[in-house]
Parts: sequence; structure tokens; C-alpha cells
Amino acid sequence: MSSDLSALWTAIPQVLEGLGITVVLTAGGAALAFVIAIVFGLLAGSRALLVRGFARVVIEFFRGTSLVVQLFLFFFVLPRFGIPWLEWPPLVAGILAFGFNYGAYGAEVVRGSITAVPRGQWEASTALSFSPAHRMRRIIIPQAWALMIPSLNNLLIQLLKGTAIVGFITLFDLTVSIEKLRIATDLFFAYSVGLLLYFVLAYILTLGMNALEVRAKHRLGQGESLRDALRFRSPVTRGRTAA
Repeated sequence: MSSDLSALWTAIPQVLEGLGITVVLTAGGAALAFVIAIVFGLLAGSRALLVRGFARVVIEFFRGTSLVVQLFLFFFVLPRFGIPWLEWPPLVAGILAFGFNYGAYGAEVVRGSITAVPRGQWEASTALSFSPAHRMRRIIIPQAWALMIPSLNNLLIQLLKGTAIVGFITLFDLTVSIEKLRIATDLFFAYSVGLLLYFVLAYILTLGMNALEVRAKHRLGQGESLRDALRFRSPVTRGRTAA
């Protein structure tokens, strides 16, 4: 055990390097996926047949094909066309693949959440003569946002775990660094460290998304503020507050 800990201490710079790549991939892929999810989620709910059809084709293509194949497409295939702006470094290719793949799943979350907003809200905003853009920005999106956060949180965790495949395109991520650690220690110890690190990252992301959900619901008048949620209260105090 002491030799394993000594090897882990020696491998810390490599593990941190791989951890950094995983964090960058997760953050970049999530940011791109969020933009794609919003854009194509709104387009998929459009009344215009061509717009809706285009959005459906893009969404189903990236949902219906393998993430590994998409990763190879962005890194190995597109640069072969000889177009300079299609030749991306591995990190950018990874962000693009994760962004489009999980963005396609997120688009369905966005579309479904917008559809789930009660019909009375749409009718009330129409009766108040809101423009479509104003209605969406001030009435529909805030309510849909609170509905979509739990599902987006699940996709974010899936994206984090999905970054483990980027070793296929020569990226030295957390999984590759753990594999290097396995060679220096043993199978059980190395992958226990890897599981723990992935769990910590996933838990941090979950806490952040939960905070966003509490804030979104509070702005709709459906729950306590984030400050109140974080404030420690004894069971007696909570009982008095509820009363």
C-alpha cells in the first residue's frame, strides 16, 4: 500500500494534467451543447415546416450516430478534405463532438420543457399583446428553464463521463492518466483513484446545477431562495418556519 501511495504521489502532476484536460473538455463541450440545445430546441418547435424539418434532421443525426464515430469524424475525416479551417487540434475536435452530440439530446429537453409550460401562460401572454420574442423571453423560457435543469444535469454528468473516450484521438485526459498510474501501481488502486476523481467532479457539477434549479424556482415564486437553502437551520427552526 505504501508503494502505491508513493507511486500516486509521483504521478500527481500527470493526474492533474489529465484532470485539467477532462475539465476543459467538459466545460467546453457543455457550453457548446447548451447553445446548440437552445437553438435547435427552439427551431424544432417552430411552426415553419422547413425550419422544423431541418432541426429534426440535425438532432436525429447526432442522436442516432455513435459519439465515437462523431469524434473520429471531426478529428480524422474532415481534415482530409484539405480545408484549413476543418483541421482542428484534438481538444477542439473533442469539444465539437461532445457539443454536437449532447447538444442534440439537450435540444429535445429544451423542446419538451417549452411544450410543458401550461397553455394558459401562452394564452395570457398573447392576450397581453406580447410579441413572440418578448413572450418567449419573459414568460415561457423562465418557466421552461426551471423544468429543464434536472434533465440537463443528467446530460452534463453523462458528458463528463463520456470524455473518457478522447484517448482515441491522442488526448491525455483523466482516464489515460489513470491508465498510466495502473502501470506503476495495480489495477484496483489505480481505478479506485479514477472512480473517486470522477465522482468528485460529478458531485461538484450536480451541486452547481442544483443551485441553479433552486434559484430558477425561487424566481418563479416556487421555492426558497438559494441563500435560505444554504443557510443551516435546526429541525426546530424549520418546523417553526413551516408553521
